[in-house]
Amino acid sequence: MKKLSIYIFLIFMFTGCSFDTPPNDWQYKSVNAFDSYTKNFLRSNDEMAKNDIQRAISHAKSSADLKPLARIYLGECALNISVGIDDKCQKYNNIKELINSKKLDAYYDFLNLNIKKEDISKLPNTYQQFALHLKTKNYLQANNDILNIKKATSQLIAASLLKDKIDKKSMKKVIKTASFYGYKKVVLYWLKRLKKTTNKEEEIKKISKKISIINKKKDEK
Repeated sequence: MKKLSIYIFLIFMFTGCSFDTPPNDWQYKSVNAFDSYTKNFLRSNDEMAKNDIQRAISHAKSSADLKPLARIYLGECALNISVGIDDKCQKYNNIKELINSKKLDAYYDFLNLNIKKEDISKLPNTYQQFALHLKTKNYLQANNDILNIKKATSQLIAASLLKDKIDKKSMKKVIKTASFYGYKKVVLYWLKRLKKTTNKEEEIKKISKKISIINKKKDEK
């Protein structure tokens, strides 16, 4: 028993530093809060999402390096765009001059449909082919690109950036993806868009019924 106690003591003595709070724990907290915001925002848990984004921003403001804060502002803007909210990323634009990041600037321009061809390589890999086809107005290929984007949130953002050039196949793919993850806000947004592009009365009725059911907070007794 005595040997066991000494052994445990030595473990704590030599590994004790691993139990210390990392000096940059504000970054982890900020990232975790934004991850939570993403899920709650897209799932229409609006009150929780509001709290999450406030925490993410608060933690990011712990540093004079404003890049983490800039990423949050761009992420918030991108999510707004993914559900049809008109957002020009003004929060990022307000601090843009204080940040020296060509990658963040490229993403900002991408979200505003204003990216230069030579800056496309600065985007995350998942967007590059889509951005190129969008820039060159190759909308057929851009729609195909959406089908091949694996990350759910990236797919949703890209789909919204296509605006009225998106086809029904891509819309249905996005609805399927959003449904899998339980992203209610996204599902409703794209169902409404799909409904507007449909001429068949029977299909319109089915989509309307789906929207009505999803919008109900609880089943009728």
